[in-house]
Amino acid sequence: MALWRVRATVDDRPGYLSVLTASLALKSINILAVQVHTTEAGAVDDFLVDAPEAMTEADLLAAVTKGRGRDAFVARAEAQGLADQPTRALALAGRLVHEPEALGETLVALLDATDVRWRPRPSAEAPGVHGGRMTLTDPAGGSYEVLRALPAFTPAEFARAQALVELAAGVTRHQRETVTLMLPDGAEVTVRPAGADDLPALRELHDHCSAGTLRRRYLGVAPGESRLRRLLEPAGGVTLLAVTPGGRAVATASLCAEGELGEIAILVEDDWQRRGLGTALLRRLRVHAERAGFAALVAHTAADNVAMLRTLRRLGHGPLERDGSLVSVTLPTAGQPVADETPATSS
Repeated sequence: MALWRVRATVDDRPGYLSVLTASLALKSINILAVQVHTTEAGAVDDFLVDAPEAMTEADLLAAVTKGRGRDAFVARAEAQGLADQPTRALALAGRLVHEPEALGETLVALLDATDVRWRPRPSAEAPGVHGGRMTLTDPAGGSYEVLRALPAFTPAEFARAQALVELAAGVTRHQRETVTLMLPDGAEVTVRPAGADDLPALRELHDHCSAGTLRRRYLGVAPGESRLRRLLEPAGGVTLLAVTPGGRAVATASLCAEGELGEIAILVEDDWQRRGLGTALLRRLRVHAERAGFAALVAHTAADNVAMLRTLRRLGHGPLERDGSLVSVTLPTAGQPVADETPATSS
């Protein structure tokens, strides 16, 4: 027996797939795996089959045609084709997590492509499939062109490929935004974007903070589990973690969107306060805000939080408004002027 890959378009009507499979069965062709790709022209059925050794490509094409399949493609297959596509795609995604620079090779493997080309500018052609050519958007800028002689690409393959491109871009961005800081006292911490997997580290950081530190950060009750999860992936923003060489989180800073404004907040473990870490985190948040196009940043803090107010002053804050025990401080982003810093009091 020999492995073959068979792809054909079938009318998306009840019973038509069974006609094709019956035609293959009459030739002693055993179907080992099948994928169905929905397209405007009909259902594209992609089979991995085991056929008698004596069977030729012409024999397979004839069986497909007799089974009402059209636009047929037939080619010999290798044993690795026995892995189903979801498993194959997940394995390739796992490789990209560790080697985002291997995106080109990954796309070739996923799509059985002949060539992958990256272009520095977005394509004038809309992202999607165009026969044996696929255009993908690179979130980091530019575009990818993937080529394959036969068979034509399908929308399902485009969706898988675009997901891998976005995964690679996300991993690359995460690596680029991870930096090692040396504080004025010589201590080193790694600052990186946080993700959902950092919940235990964030929870441990809160456990190591005093009640006073938590009160100044949250202006009331410390957050529960659900709020901590939201803090890790704030809508329209980013959360940073400062981690020691031993892997323990000692500070966090968050930026979340409030319309055109970005709200910022930091939490630094007691033993790491007054060492320049909070200032370094806020500066990195400002870089994120400038890149995201926020008009300005705002920080809400308690009026007696002298350390936070001093840190914001060092960063060159703008308007400062006080409402009872709450102070709201505005920080301009790049290119925005620093406004009058005279406090405004509201009753």
